[in-house]
Amino acid sequence: MRGMLTSAEGITRAGHALGSPHESRRTALPVLLTVDEAANLLRTTRRAIYAMIERRQLPGVIRIRRRLLLRADDLLHWLDQRRAPSSEE
Repeated sequence: MRGMLTSAEGITRAGHALGSPHESRRTALPVLLTVDEAANLLRTTRRAIYAMIERRQLPGVIRIRRRLLLRADDLLHWLDQRRAPSSEE
């Protein structure tokens, strides 16, 4: 079976890839959320997320063809800015 990897070879190669210098570049990329994930994070509905995107109220919106994604870091930063100050602050 030339050209096919056995499971042991796949594990070995995957193990080498985990320690590669390219791994840090992959983790440095922004985490993208789907509309459903953003709705869960903000504890609202998909419909509300789409409405906020349409009104340009949410930051970090990325459109890839018909798909909408949101940068998690931008969304969390925006959420932190909108937070009401606690009595301890």
